[in-house]
Amino acid sequence: MKKIRFLAFFIILFVVFISSESVMAQSPGKVYVVPIKGEINRATHNYVRDVVNDLNNESNVEAIIFEIDTYGGLVEEAIKIKDVIIGTNIPTITLVNNKAASAGVLVTIAGEHIAMAENAVIGSAETIPNTEKIISMWRGVLRDTAQYRGRDALLLESMADSDISIEGVVEAGKLLNLTAQESYDLGLADILSTDYNVILEHFGYEASQVEVMEEGLQVKLSKYISNPYISTLLLTLGFVGLVLEILTPGFGLGGTISLMGFGLYFGGNILAGNSNWTSLILFVVGLGLLVIEGIVPGFGLPGIGGIIFVLAGTVLAMQDLTAAVLSLSIAVIVTTLVAIVMVKHGYKSKILSRIILSNKLDSARGYLSTNSMSDLVDKEGSALSELRPSGFIVIDGEKYDALAETGYIPENTNVKVVKVEGSKIFVRRI
Repeated sequence: MKKIRFLAFFIILFVVFISSESVMAQSPGKVYVVPIKGEINRATHNYVRDVVNDLNNESNVEAIIFEIDTYGGLVEEAIKIKDVIIGTNIPTITLVNNKAASAGVLVTIAGEHIAMAENAVIGSAETIPNTEKIISMWRGVLRDTAQYRGRDALLLESMADSDISIEGVVEAGKLLNLTAQESYDLGLADILSTDYNVILEHFGYEASQVEVMEEGLQVKLSKYISNPYISTLLLTLGFVGLVLEILTPGFGLGGTISLMGFGLYFGGNILAGNSNWTSLILFVVGLGLLVIEGIVPGFGLPGIGGIIFVLAGTVLAMQDLTAAVLSLSIAVIVTTLVAIVMVKHGYKSKILSRIILSNKLDSARGYLSTNSMSDLVDKEGSALSELRPSGFIVIDGEKYDALAETGYIPENTNVKVVKVEGSKIFVRRI
C-alpha cells in the first residue's frame, strides 16, 4: 500500500506540473511597440538596441512592433538598427505609420513581417552623396536584407538607384516610391492597417497586453538639438555671448550664454552621431588661439589660426556641409551686427546697461577714493596699446588703465579723458 500511495503521489505531481506548463505555454505574452520616428541617428540606434536587449531577457514577449515614421538619417546607424532587429529571437513586425524614406526603408524590411498604414508611403532611399561606390554598397545592403527576409530585392534596390527600371513599376531615371496599396499589391507589405490587434491577429500572434514604449530622453534631445534651425540658434547664441563677454568686463551673462550655446550645439550633434569629439577639440583649440591673440597686441598667426580652427570645428559638427555653412553664415552675420552695436553704443545702451555692472561709488554719494584721478578729465594723451575697449594710455609720461568710450581705439591714437568714475578712466579719440 505504501508503494502504491507513493507512486500515486508522484503521478499527481507530474500531472499538475504538465498542466501548469501547458497553461503557461497557451497563455498569450506581451507585445511591445517600439517607435522609430524622426531622424535616424546614433541616439535612435542606442535606444532601439537597449530596448531590444532588455526584451531579449524577458520570458513572455510574444512579438515586437517597430512603428516607423521617418524621412531617414544616417546610413551607418540604420544598418546597426537592421542588425539589432534581425539579431533578436523575438518575432518582429515593422509598421510604417505615415512614411519610411531613405534609411527608413532598410529598417522597414529588416522585420519578419511588414504592415503599413493605408496612407503610408515608402521609398526614395538614395544616399547622399550618391557616388557610384556608396550607392553600390547601399544596394548590396538592401539586397542582402531583402533576400534574407524573402522579399523582392530588385524592388528595394530601385528605391536607392535611379538607373534601375522595372517594367510596369518604375522607369529608368526615377527613384521608386510606393504607396501602401502599391506596396501591398507588389508583395512588399503584408497587411494594410494601424490597429495593433488586427495586425497581430493577421500574423497569428496573441497578446495579453500591448505596451507602447516611450522614446528615451537621449533620442528626444538629440532630435531637437541636431535640427538645423535649433543648431543655428544655438550657434548664434554661442557667438553673440562670446562677443558680449569680450566687450564687457569680468565673467558674466555673456560667458554663460556662450558656454550654454556652444555646449548644447556640440553636445547635441555628437549625441546624434552627426559629429565626434574631433570637431569639439578643434573648436576649443581655436578659442584658445583667439584668447592668446586678445592678450598679445596686434593681429597675427594666433588670430588667423584661431578663426580657421573655430570655423572648421563648427562646420564639422554638423552632418550636412550645406546646412553647416548656412548656419555658420547666419551666426556670423548676427554676431557682427551685435558687435557693431556694442562698439558704437556699448556703454550708453539702455538694454546692455542691464547686464553690465553700472553701480558707481562717486563723491556725490560720500565715497572718496584714496587716489582720486578726477584731475585727469579733459587731459590729452595717446593710446599705449589697442583699447578693445580696455587698454593702456599715457598722459604726461604716466601710464594708466583706460576704457574707450565708444568701443575700439587703435594703438598710438591721440585720446582725451572725458570722464573718471572711481578707478575707471574713459577716453575718446581726438
